[in-house]
Amino acid sequence: MKKTPLYQAHLRHGGRMVEFAGYALPLQYTSIVEEHLAVRRGAGVFDVSHMGEFLIRGREALAFLQWATANDAAKLKVGRAQYSMLPNARGGVVDDIYLYRLGEEEYLMVVNAANIAKDFAHLKELSRGFAVELTDLSEETALLALQGPKAASLLQGLTDADLSQRKRNDVFSARVAGRPARLARTGYTGEDGFELFLAPEDAEAVFEALLEAGATPAGLGARDTLRLEAGFPLYGHELTDDTNPLCTPWAWVVKKEKDFHGKEAMLATPCAEKLVGLVLEAGIPREGYRVYSGDRAVGRVTSGGYSPLLEKGIALAYVEKEAQEPFFVEVRGRKAGASLSPLPFVPLK
Repeated sequence: MKKTPLYQAHLRHGGRMVEFAGYALPLQYTSIVEEHLAVRRGAGVFDVSHMGEFLIRGREALAFLQWATANDAAKLKVGRAQYSMLPNARGGVVDDIYLYRLGEEEYLMVVNAANIAKDFAHLKELSRGFAVELTDLSEETALLALQGPKAASLLQGLTDADLSQRKRNDVFSARVAGRPARLARTGYTGEDGFELFLAPEDAEAVFEALLEAGATPAGLGARDTLRLEAGFPLYGHELTDDTNPLCTPWAWVVKKEKDFHGKEAMLATPCAEKLVGLVLEAGIPREGYRVYSGDRAVGRVTSGGYSPLLEKGIALAYVEKEAQEPFFVEVRGRKAGASLSPLPFVPLK
């Protein structure tokens, strides 16, 4: 297993280490619920150094990204970021990504850890014919995510940047705890917060400074329950190479007015299923559990777990397009009643 620059720090702080996407990362430090609530009520810090980062630059960088991504990269001003997807030739999703515009001809793309090699090969193939240079910075970049309603006030005491002037999806350079960093007001929890791109040798000092300032260390377990409550997709679950994003709640990412790789196939693929949010009356749903409409099996859970805020089981599930309530989820051989829920599952600012 690979180790992030914070591996020793995780051990010192009691992190329970597990393998994820080829990396040794903390599942939790104390409890998943405790860390989850710390993020919802205060501020928590995650080590997400396993994520991939690609630098994309050149005079045709924008033209290339317009072809390679589903969202409209032309709307990105320098210093701004957007959520997007990499469509494949058959209209599915190679990966979901975040794209940051660093300069007039320079962009940073953050991709999922398990897809780094796949995504880079895909982008290199698509870049043929474009005057653009792609560089994989994944091994040279450490990444921390500070998330929660108190994230900005906590971070303000450690940085020379005026965070009150920074909006959601801004990206900018600053010093944090005396170390150079690139900051983005983005995240994967539904809360306010910042992602901090750092040199690997600076990551531990910044991590410790955040903890000393009052942030709670949080692991993979809380990261997953937070994103699920927020109704965010996880690649390999809600989004896959065979998923048509137009059949999901994230169809807004796809800008049909522009041309992009796989557009014709995506538009021609009918939606036999829809993705819905479900809140269970009892039991905790897990990936793969069957969903019923009345007595008929109509779908399956793609992500499920316990919501610490609702104190109930919640799930994202694909069901037949015409399926109607009442819904049930089969949990350990028993059918638990389930109600449709809008996303996010909980109110978020």
